[in-house]
Amino acid sequence: MKKVVVALGGNALQESGKPATADSQLEVIKKTVVYLADLIEEGYELIIAHGNGPQVGRIVLQNEAANSVTPAMPFDVCGAMSQGMIGYHIQQSLGDELRRRGIKSPVSSIVTQVVVDKEDNAFLNPTKPIGPFYSKEEADALVKEKGYNVVEDSGRGYRRVVASPMPKRIVEIETVKTLIDAGQIVITVGGGGIPVIETANGLEGTAAVIDKDLASEKLAEDLDADMLVILTAVDRVSINFGKPNQKDLETMSIEEANKYIEEGHFAPGSMLPKVKAAMMFAESKKGRKSLIASLAKAKDALKGESGTVITA
Repeated sequence: MKKVVVALGGNALQESGKPATADSQLEVIKKTVVYLADLIEEGYELIIAHGNGPQVGRIVLQNEAANSVTPAMPFDVCGAMSQGMIGYHIQQSLGDELRRRGIKSPVSSIVTQVVVDKEDNAFLNPTKPIGPFYSKEEADALVKEKGYNVVEDSGRGYRRVVASPMPKRIVEIETVKTLIDAGQIVITVGGGGIPVIETANGLEGTAAVIDKDLASEKLAEDLDADMLVILTAVDRVSINFGKPNQKDLETMSIEEANKYIEEGHFAPGSMLPKVKAAMMFAESKKGRKSLIASLAKAKDALKGESGTVITA
């Protein structure tokens, strides 16, 4: 049985143009888990990771808006809230879908902490988008009124950005391994994991969002997975994306990927971290490979009929 770490992108959790409600998110996730169940039915051993950018941003906004009524929770706690909420929806929906198919595989979510370095330069240069998209006028107002760091995000609008430090250690990794060995399908490092730093008194939460693709890569290494699969909104990685000379890539070597990165083909807020995470896993051990594909064609991609395979 092939062990596969699957990293779910935002499109798997929330549909563009739909209201940002719990019911709407659950509706999308119920569709998403059908594709995951297909892979499980094919015999793949899945470990599931997911993002939380829009969700954690909205939880922060809710906390700030209600601050006059009840104290706002710190950023790391908001991250934990989003991790629990999304994990709950995935485990419920996937469990239901597997039972409908007669597959007796328990599904569990782990509230997962991930250690980061408090000296990481990312804290000096926030880059990770969170929360909803804003117009230029709304973004300017947030910078002025709240002191947020706001950037333009891949032509889609403006978003708040926070620090995105590198993941160093998954705190609950032994728990994850124990559950996998017991036949559980595990949802972990949700939203990249809750970022914590090591202090003399133990672990301490910090205001940041770890990139979920990089956390998924670390997870895949720790579990000695056969493949890291990053599921997103496009069927394949492309160069010259959105231009008349766009070229979709079936395969990409590390050398080619580095060349394309230098040429600026991958947007920092979207495809670049996915490609970098895929490269890291492919390089981490001989024989490992990564796959970037669309959620809807995940099954085809694992058969080599879609997606982009990244190899060392």
